[in-house]
Amino acid sequence: MTGREDSKANDLFFTCSLIEYIARKTKNKRSAIVNQLGKALVTKIFNLADIYHSDNIDQVSDDFIQQANISTGTFDNVSASKYAVPSHWDIGKVYKRLILGISKEKNIDLIDALFAAYNSFVSDKIDDYNSSFYYDAPQNILNAFLDGKIE
Repeated sequence: MTGREDSKANDLFFTCSLIEYIARKTKNKRSAIVNQLGKALVTKIFNLADIYHSDNIDQVSDDFIQQANISTGTFDNVSASKYAVPSHWDIGKVYKRLILGISKEKNIDLIDALFAAYNSFVSDKIDDYNSSFYYDAPQNILNAFLDGKIE
């Protein structure tokens, strides 16, 4: 471990932030992006995150958009937001915490936990920037995922 957190947690943070960046750039739901990228490309991003984070994020995102043949969609939660929009880094951190929690609680690897998080109802709630859910306490977001409902 170097720095404030485990290097794999930092790699996961970058991976989630890049997914968010690609989703905003292509106007797609986050679940559509992870599913279009597939396990192989998501794993590649995760495993090489320490390299990709040093590159221009526009170039990195364009490369993965092209590799996964991601087309422009119609989901634009940024334009639909009535309030300040969290950065792709902010949302990357929310997903990182959720995925780490899922991995620990369900005893599954981080990539499987990533797909579980992005393909859950919680992802739609996080991506609604007009609600307060995305900045709720990390444990509350994890509990919503684990319980299958928001209380």
